[in-house]
Amino acid sequence: MLNYTLYQTNKNAPWVTFIHGAGGSSSIWFKQIRRFSKNFNLLLIDLRGHGASKTKLHLSREELYTFNAIAQDVVEVLDFEKIEKSHFIGISLGTILIRQIAEIQPQKVISMTMGGAILKFNIRSRILMYFGNLAKSIVPYMWIYKVFAFIMMPNKNHKESRNVFIREAKKLYQKEFIRWFKLTAEVIPLLKLFRQEEVNIPTLYVMGSEDYMFLPIVKKVVVQHQSSKLKVIPNCGHVVNVERANQFNNLTINFLKTL
Repeated sequence: MLNYTLYQTNKNAPWVTFIHGAGGSSSIWFKQIRRFSKNFNLLLIDLRGHGASKTKLHLSREELYTFNAIAQDVVEVLDFEKIEKSHFIGISLGTILIRQIAEIQPQKVISMTMGGAILKFNIRSRILMYFGNLAKSIVPYMWIYKVFAFIMMPNKNHKESRNVFIREAKKLYQKEFIRWFKLTAEVIPLLKLFRQEEVNIPTLYVMGSEDYMFLPIVKKVVVQHQSSKLKVIPNCGHVVNVERANQFNNLTINFLKTL
């Protein structure tokens, strides 16, 4: 089972489950814990191969690395803790996993908050993935990850977010990075499905105004999906929960309180 941390202050309070992105860990939510724990019970999960889960989860077959299987990992934790339903908050690739959970177990998802949501890869990101795929078994994975981090978060005000993700990525193994990178072949058709088919679950997208790789398509999708709304944080990049924590926390908590 995945490694996870519980913050349960009131047995009657709603649950919020936090899902980090690729190369991160549950520690990236350090700016959310205090605020959210005042109103909610929290479940913070380390995805397979990340954080403490790399020592707890032993998988020998590489073919188990699919978005469906990784989403099932998260559902397994909820079932083990007897959490019948939860709000879900994700960042970056974690938003894809939340959307997949909504596909396979919609009754468990009260709402979805998608920070730095990924709904489509533009031409630049596809070129990056192509060259990263060619180089992933040749060069140290941190070289690839750092290039991605600087291209996705290039500005001075993105430095803290960039450093957090690079620091967490250093805890991965090369083999683990390759397994996750191979998921890019699966993600493009999956994202197309998510853009075309709406789930009837209240969804809040929280994006940075400087998240130039992913914000444009989110704006288009929100117009088409009636259950979705978008909040854009000015002067902010991809990792909104770190870079503009107060705004992210306020927007998200206000959204959750309306449900």
